[in-house]
Amino acid sequence: MTNMFCYQCQETLNNKGCTKAGVCGKTAQVANRQDLLIWVTKGLSEVIENLRKSGIKIEKKINHIVTDNLFVTITNANFDYEDINKKIEKTLNLKEDLIKKLEDTNNISAAAKWISYDSIEWNEKQKDLLKIVDDENIRSLKDLITFGVKGMAAYLHHANILGYEDEEIDKFIQLALVTTLREDITLDELVKFTLTTGDYGVKAMALLDEANRTTYGEPEITKVNIGVKDRPGILISGHDLKDMEMLLEQTKDTGVDVYTHSEMLPANYYPKFKKYDNFVGNYGNAWWKQREEFEAFNGPILMTTNCIVAPKESYKNRVFTTGVVGFDGCTHIKSDENGNKDFTPLIEMAKKCSSPVEIEKGEIIGGFAHNQVIALADKIVEAVKNGDIEKFVVMAGCDGRHKSREYYTDFAEKLPKKAVILTAGCAKYRYNKLNLGDINGIPRVLDAGQCNDSYSLAIIAMKLKEVFELEDINELPIVYNIAWYEQKAVIVLLALLALGVKNIHLGPTLPAFLSEDVVNLLIQEFGISGIDSVENDLDLFFG
Repeated sequence: MTNMFCYQCQETLNNKGCTKAGVCGKTAQVANRQDLLIWVTKGLSEVIENLRKSGIKIEKKINHIVTDNLFVTITNANFDYEDINKKIEKTLNLKEDLIKKLEDTNNISAAAKWISYDSIEWNEKQKDLLKIVDDENIRSLKDLITFGVKGMAAYLHHANILGYEDEEIDKFIQLALVTTLREDITLDELVKFTLTTGDYGVKAMALLDEANRTTYGEPEITKVNIGVKDRPGILISGHDLKDMEMLLEQTKDTGVDVYTHSEMLPANYYPKFKKYDNFVGNYGNAWWKQREEFEAFNGPILMTTNCIVAPKESYKNRVFTTGVVGFDGCTHIKSDENGNKDFTPLIEMAKKCSSPVEIEKGEIIGGFAHNQVIALADKIVEAVKNGDIEKFVVMAGCDGRHKSREYYTDFAEKLPKKAVILTAGCAKYRYNKLNLGDINGIPRVLDAGQCNDSYSLAIIAMKLKEVFELEDINELPIVYNIAWYEQKAVIVLLALLALGVKNIHLGPTLPAFLSEDVVNLLIQEFGISGIDSVENDLDLFFG
């Protein structure tokens, strides 16, 4: 098929939807296969739900297939048409086996019953999937839930990789997918379910937070080198800390250095990784600059999660994918049955490459996860009471390539000197290299880590509420000005709403998948709004 419809990311065409090819670079064929993968995964989830009701225990590996299928379809994760086809076939095979265990199949949906291995029929099915639901509000909320559980699945995937499980979250994700298949569901039911999605988003982020801290130690305030050394290197991007650990272990004593890129920057904050002498620091900026930065790096690049941009032919042979990531023509590193990976191909290639071209020098500071900030609580409270800190501004989320995102750099630069930024995610690259100074030794940009670490910002807010003895989290001197891009930001938003946070500003644009009525509902119930000019927003926030 040459037609598609996708509006799950912030950069979707004209903030309406991509219909010929994705702004992200995915073809219509890949987009439609992703839609089909989601549909058959919803069908699989319905079969699983029915098996649970009949008392049958669901194996972890089956839950993981649902989670991974969702993660694969996140923006900028997998562009490999054949790989997605294989995942569809695997899902259909599993569903076919599980259906045989059901005593009654009369009342299951078409998505649950559908089993076909005919590519022509697949294409016909995709035409059906492109049809827009007549009720735009029902469609909007179903998509909000679907995109939210995609983000939730990404967090759960990372926790699962480290051996942390919570079957209640798996059950909810599968229930959410089944709920979006229901044709009889009401608007009120969907509104309530959307908030419940936020509740489980908090649980998924808490599980990942526990997994990361227990496995790699409490993040520490750290100065990170952004220059280069004169040895060959491997650049690792994405979010998967387990891949980071395996790569560092395999590269030690080889003469090959390891640099982080984009969302992997916070790996520099974990104590367990600091023991490796060949862990040099961070190279480059946010994901969307990778085409020029990967060119300059000279060595191999490992993409561990979403955020891959179509590589140029000049360096495509140096790009390796792993996990849920896929790109046609790039070598994929698979794991064995125990989750171990062999990065020898990258190491051997690196030894033959020149050292990275230096694109900047100096240091940036980060590592302000919740326990580290809570350790500074007395100092922070004193600064607030003295009037040295007037407000905290949560500027978490994602970066992107549109010029409109320069707003966030300008906003940070023009903030009152008594404002402190709390951030997580790659949005920080818009301002983490600005010289904003500190307040009584507290840096004015407190980086909690990856978008996966947004939970830290919620914990910090709840701790401050406790310290200041407030009844409502919205009484805190905190402003929320969040940049979003893809589906992990969607679940962060829903999680904040579930925690009771109101008056969140979301930009650069509100999601295209939100209908006008749903936007109005979010405005009325939660005070959600978009952004204006820097000057107008500063006046609104600071008077």
